[in-house]
Amino acid sequence: MGRSRGGRTRDKNKGSLPQVPKNMKSDGIDVEFSQELADHADLEAQARSNAANQRAKNRKNK
Repeated sequence: MGRSRGGRTRDKNKGSLPQVPKNMKSDGIDVEFSQELADHADLEAQARSNAANQRAKNRKNK
């Protein structure tokens, strides 16, 4: 029965949540990759990723 006290419990901590600086945020892209240490699964995933990027680029240009 929190309403009787005049407060909204679902929004009480929004102001105290920390903000992450832009330079600390990650875009989700892994930058470290060693071609010498890659196995077959890595090479296959890389090929699939490149093919998906090409499809997205072709779809964007149409």
